[in-house]
Amino acid sequence: MMAHHVDAAGWSWWPAPAKLNLFLNIVGRRPDGYHALQTVFRLLDWGDRIGIRLRDDGVIRREGDSLPGVAEADDLAVRAAMLLQKETNSAQGADIVVEKSIPAGGGFGGGSSDAATVLKVLNVLWRTGLDDDALAALGLRLGADVPVFVRGHTAWAEGIGELLRPLDLAPAWYVIVDPGVHVPTPALFADPDLTRDSAIAKIEDFVSGSLSGNAFEPVLRRREPAVEAALAALSDIGLARLTGSGGGCFVEFPSQPAAMAAKTELPEELRAWVVEGVARSPLLDALERN
Repeated sequence: MMAHHVDAAGWSWWPAPAKLNLFLNIVGRRPDGYHALQTVFRLLDWGDRIGIRLRDDGVIRREGDSLPGVAEADDLAVRAAMLLQKETNSAQGADIVVEKSIPAGGGFGGGSSDAATVLKVLNVLWRTGLDDDALAALGLRLGADVPVFVRGHTAWAEGIGELLRPLDLAPAWYVIVDPGVHVPTPALFADPDLTRDSAIAKIEDFVSGSLSGNAFEPVLRRREPAVEAALAALSDIGLARLTGSGGGCFVEFPSQPAAMAAKTELPEELRAWVVEGVARSPLLDALERN
């Protein structure tokens, strides 16, 4: 997906892949107030790029802007580095650059994946020696979607998204659309129309094709005309689905040519991409080559 050698200025570059939720049900509410979910996370061979340059003075600093309006202290990539440093008492620091390709707030997992890449890479470069269980536990403190990116496999997920079982899926390509809508997740969870008590499903239900809905879809369709329009346009080329709790939508295809052909049928004003689903994160491949 991209090179990761250290360049002349001391930077190494690492992938932070996006994800799709191929279905998403809310099956109850936990005593801690969080909602219990069932979903399938499908990792994609497309995403952000993280640049890391080591420092020996313990300072952790973001170079450049990651997202408009996100302060450095709130940046998940920076928070991930600070958390790892604190938990391992590392004396090392890092400069961090986040080159964004994943639309913010679209349900594609960009911020979570950026955080996971920083955790995994700095754990290697700082030689802090944590295993994936420990890194996933740290990631969960940053966000419910971070652990799947730490572990790096397309997976069936339960709990708040952290109980993961790797899943082998047929090869697939996706036409994805970002309607540019960013609705805060707490507002969606609080919506009276949200179905919070779906029946608990089994992996077999997903494999058989009987699970493809997203609990947030009716709520977002009602609240956001741009999401309704994107889903309507995608419905002309296949089974349109919503990802996560964002506005991002997608249709699955068995091959790249089929996806490319279908994308040409969409209205030109839609922001659309064709991306490949993968079983294993490109980050794992990059770390193995390091």
